[in-house]
Amino acid sequence: MSQAAQTELAQFVRSRRLNAVLAWLFVGFLVAVAVGSVVTGGDLVWGGFAAVVAAVTVVPAVAFREPRAMLPWEVVALASLPLVARVLVRGQTIGGVTFSGRVSTYLAVAAIALIVAVELDVFTPVRMNHSFAVFFVVIATMAAAGVWAVVQWLSDLYLGTRLLLNGRPEHVVEAGLMWDFVAATVAGLGAGLLFEYYFRRRAGSRKRLPEEVADVAEDVSPAETDDDSTREGGESS
Repeated sequence: MSQAAQTELAQFVRSRRLNAVLAWLFVGFLVAVAVGSVVTGGDLVWGGFAAVVAAVTVVPAVAFREPRAMLPWEVVALASLPLVARVLVRGQTIGGVTFSGRVSTYLAVAAIALIVAVELDVFTPVRMNHSFAVFFVVIATMAAAGVWAVVQWLSDLYLGTRLLLNGRPEHVVEAGLMWDFVAATVAGLGAGLLFEYYFRRRAGSRKRLPEEVADVAEDVSPAETDDDSTREGGESS
């Protein structure tokens, strides 16, 4: 691919309008999954996950009162991937291996952490150095995995599901949870590296925002800089 074609493709992918449209389409998909889970009496836990992801995704648009103030559409697509994988892959047998959908769980908790990290980086003055950015996503993923385990346990107790309490001995359930945490941590490391080396360095996330929103998210506003300069001048005099 020529340099000019790569430039045009990058500009197309980073288009403000295209980014907002694609992000809202994925949000619509998440809302449809959540509503469908309630209406059909399906997997309410995963329906709740879809609702949470949709709600977290639209926080910037609501906070700035600007529908174009959306996350990079790739983030929302990655967050939607666990739901798509669970629908299409769970229960399927490929090469003699039956997929249970547990991998979707690891992707799900990493997706939540990734969304939070990108929102902090793009829409707030918060800045992280390279190593801390990866560390933050890993820790956030581990925290999300803990919350997800509690949600599954409460669902088994009060909604009659069999996500954890499915007749297995207690020590087997506990061992399974520990391995789930290990797998979620590995997924978090992958999400952290993706956050640092793509969304922070190559995705051009702020370039996809309306100018007025991008200005608010800058480290220091011009007014603040002028105030600081005036204050320093007064102190020196």
